[in-house]
Amino acid sequence: MFAALNYGIPRRAQEKGALELEYWDPRCYTTDVHRTVDDTPYGGGPGMVMKVAPLQAAIAAAREKLPKATIIYLSPQGKRLDHATIAQLSETPELILLCGRYEGIDERLIALEVDAEYSIGDYVLSGGELPAMVLIDAISRHLPNVLGDSDSAIEDSFVDALLDCPHYTRPAEIAGKSVPDVLLSGDHAAIKQWRLKQSLGRTWERRPDLLENRAKQKTLSKLEQSLLEDYKKDSGRS
Repeated sequence: MFAALNYGIPRRAQEKGALELEYWDPRCYTTDVHRTVDDTPYGGGPGMVMKVAPLQAAIAAAREKLPKATIIYLSPQGKRLDHATIAQLSETPELILLCGRYEGIDERLIALEVDAEYSIGDYVLSGGELPAMVLIDAISRHLPNVLGDSDSAIEDSFVDALLDCPHYTRPAEIAGKSVPDVLLSGDHAAIKQWRLKQSLGRTWERRPDLLENRAKQKTLSKLEQSLLEDYKKDSGRS
């Protein structure tokens, strides 16, 4: 499954030596002929629960190489992953990502081994592998000298708790829709302000919760407040 990380930015991060990935399969740490990693839940109910012993042995094997690693369990019960957390994790030298399956993992293993639980959204997936890949891809963008343009990560959505502004490329007109004049003006100060205004407006329209959080924290500057009001007036919804 993790072959997906051999493409794009994660691949570049690995080629540059900024990222190293290794995998430990819990089935390789079982002792029965069927390589069993799950069992029925105590108390009854549907599904299966991942057993402690194979996972604990796999974690121990990973710790031999990564003795100081932070262990993260990708779980729907975890804290929602956000930009700030990704930035923080990108500075953590060693991570062990624990991927569950079925109904999840025996709670005692989580208590014994896991340092943090993270979720990528309020929905359930078949397992933790895809969330782990999302986490790795997001971290890769923050590693030194990985992106072609060092400003790319700085200007991404969520960096300032705002969504990104609209982007355009050639040709200048498609199906009667033209690129905004300011982007063709060569006036870098005006372009920067236009982009900030669009980011604020797009966030207000699509993720008002982000703006509400910034308002509560009193981190909206006077310029941002003014640009947002202008955007609302321009849209006719002030």
